[in-house]
Amino acid sequence: MNMLPLTPTGQTPLRVMTIAGSDSGGGAGIQADLRTFAMLGLHGCVAVTAVTVQNSLGVKAFHEIPLDVVAGQISAVTSDIGIQAAKTGMLASAEIIATVTETWRAEGLAGTVPLVVDPVCASMHGDPLLHPSALNSIRSQLFPLATLVTPNLDEVRLLVDIDVVDAQSQRDAARALHALGPQWVLVKGGHLRSSTMSPDLLYDGTDFYEFDGPRVDTGHDHGAGDTLAAATACALAHGYSVPDAVAFAKSWVTECIRAAYPLGRGHGPVSALFRLTQ
Repeated sequence: MNMLPLTPTGQTPLRVMTIAGSDSGGGAGIQADLRTFAMLGLHGCVAVTAVTVQNSLGVKAFHEIPLDVVAGQISAVTSDIGIQAAKTGMLASAEIIATVTETWRAEGLAGTVPLVVDPVCASMHGDPLLHPSALNSIRSQLFPLATLVTPNLDEVRLLVDIDVVDAQSQRDAARALHALGPQWVLVKGGHLRSSTMSPDLLYDGTDFYEFDGPRVDTGHDHGAGDTLAAATACALAHGYSVPDAVAFAKSWVTECIRAAYPLGRGHGPVSALFRLTQ
């Protein structure tokens, strides 16, 4: 696969921010995002929204970061270091979502810095990572700021009450999600078990773009959604168009899934470390 260009040693690389939760097991969340940022040659910045108590078997608990600290992290980084793109992950509550969106606007980032929204609602084990009351905040506050939203099929069901079972319902879901305000929608098909492939569908309100890929037979896919969104943000930071950024991220996460490794007694993480062998 074609990689993003690396910045020469000693020169400042492009910067990308993850606004997300910490995974104590290191498989997903900001830990997965930072691995992808680093392996793709970008400088990663963070705004931690929550700290999870988590391992390969699931999420045991989580603690929300105070609102002023969440806002302060975003402001401190963007006012000094500057970023070329960002992505969100676990935002935990309606209050944190409101804080992130208000800070994003206050810092003049809306419409100027590409924002990839991964609407994290639950872990891959089904453990809740978002208070139910916050779903409407995602729809009404966060989505209108998004360059791209990247829900999986479980998140689609929660956000627009559409059960994606085939290509037609995947298109229906993309239309319903786009109506909530993002510029682009990517309905991921990794959980679409009726297909032998992993079909992702991108939509801009007019045209559909299909990204198919092989379904990798593995039980170790923790952090795949985070990794896809992070890679997309990296490509957008480089100036890629949204379709080209998604195509790159699709190929990247596929290789990360191929390189996944066992960890603990549950699901191991996808691995961006494969690039170290290239």
